[in-house]
Amino acid sequence: MTTFAVRPGSSRQLAGTGTLLRFALRRDRLMIPVWIAVNALMVLSMPNTLEGLYGTPAERADLIRQMATNSSLRAMIGPVFDDSLGALTAWRVGVYAGALAAVMSLLVVVRHTRDEEESGRQELVASGMVGRRASLTSALLAAAVANAVLALLVTAGLAGQGAVGALALGLGIAGVGMVFATMAAIVAQLTESARLARGLTAAVLGAAFVLRAAGDSARDDGSSTLTWLSPLGWLENLRPYADERWWVLGLLAAAVVLQGAVAYGLAGRRDIGMSFLPTRPGPATGRLGSAGALAWRLQRGGVLGWSIGFLLAGVVYGGMTEGAADLVGDNAGARRIFERMGGQSGLTDAFLASMVGMLGLVAALYIVASVLRLHGEETSGRAEPVLANAVGRLRWAAGHLVIAFGGSALLMLLAGLGFAVGYGREIGPILGACLVQLPAIWVIGGLAVLLIGVLPRAAAAAWGVAGAVLLIGWVGPALDVPQVVLDLSPFGHLPKLPGGEMEWGPVLVLLGLAVVLVAAGLAGLRRRDMTT
Repeated sequence: MTTFAVRPGSSRQLAGTGTLLRFALRRDRLMIPVWIAVNALMVLSMPNTLEGLYGTPAERADLIRQMATNSSLRAMIGPVFDDSLGALTAWRVGVYAGALAAVMSLLVVVRHTRDEEESGRQELVASGMVGRRASLTSALLAAAVANAVLALLVTAGLAGQGAVGALALGLGIAGVGMVFATMAAIVAQLTESARLARGLTAAVLGAAFVLRAAGDSARDDGSSTLTWLSPLGWLENLRPYADERWWVLGLLAAAVVLQGAVAYGLAGRRDIGMSFLPTRPGPATGRLGSAGALAWRLQRGGVLGWSIGFLLAGVVYGGMTEGAADLVGDNAGARRIFERMGGQSGLTDAFLASMVGMLGLVAALYIVASVLRLHGEETSGRAEPVLANAVGRLRWAAGHLVIAFGGSALLMLLAGLGFAVGYGREIGPILGACLVQLPAIWVIGGLAVLLIGVLPRAAAAAWGVAGAVLLIGWVGPALDVPQVVLDLSPFGHLPKLPGGEMEWGPVLVLLGLAVVLVAAGLAGLRRRDMTT
């Protein structure tokens, strides 16, 4: 096992950090800008949208009264602290922007720490003039650069609503991102698998969202103990545009410093490739005797986590359906947005259709992550021993693709069951609405397969496609963008269920397109050389 020839405590511990940082930013020159763009556009689009929805003081006062009495919507979005456009923007997208910054940060840190060790590239880097903690430092700096750019864009874009509030919101979002960046740095030292490091950190983020939601549903002023246990709750209690509590930034900074110190301490106490929680070896026969069984063993944790999340999301969204109808009330602007997202049916059906569509967009992220696991096995070198046996490439790929495409169907089925439990009625139409999202999800997955098979070095571009689709579906209806832009997403061609008419033509076309993309990708994989 390679170790560093640098004494602990030496100034050479950080040698080569600048070079590694430039390399990390170059490798992520697509992923980081996409995440930043999606997050920034989501935030910056809100003031104009909210001005159209709640343009008068009376409408804003009514909104505040409704949120004070609607615990289900507070759990989803959070409490409102002021009726200015800036405060409403922070209320509407602050928590979600913080969560997106957290996801971006944990992906960047794990990619440039544990991923590098798992692939063996870190050993080559360590053999040069590189300090022991240079890789960890460069990963955290890459996350810091990404969050700083995001904070700058948010601050500059919302300065017209008030520079002080814009600065508070930008710093709060970036602070949450860095909290989860340093948390990912700790988890990357504890685990031997990059997949497990991402999954555990994402689970902590999910727990933070649940704690914040539970606290906000109990109190309408963000003062619940559960809210304060969550970094997302800290962002909320920073209160941008509502008599900012600047001392809350101290909590975020303290968490970053403390977790960073723990990560650095752990990094100095282990060899490259090792971990404090080593992976337990499994059997080579029996349950792992086939390529499909191995694929399931590698991805079952992710499938389980996503499944639980979708089931709970369905229950929560189903439970707030009636409350959402009360909140929209006679607001023509809000009704128009729901109708663009969910169809021209009644408001309740339109809300259900819009929420189902949102979960479909999130499921597209799952299928991209699951399909790209195939590429990860190839580039890490773990696919070669499998293919050296009596296992063909198509059979090897099929194991992962069954989990990716079948797993997305499972997620939407569980979401439908969750909606039925939360809403308490119409289980058939709601299940149908969830399952009709699958053709669009599978098109995104098919595109990822095509990139792996034909352009493996550009496989990460699948994240950019999924991010663009998410942005169109999430922000497009609120910005009243032309229908031709909405139609760029495969989700824009699906029938709006429940409440709308079932149209089989677009569904069958999307299914056919998904089949063609997968077939072309598998054909390319079968013919090209394997990469490492």
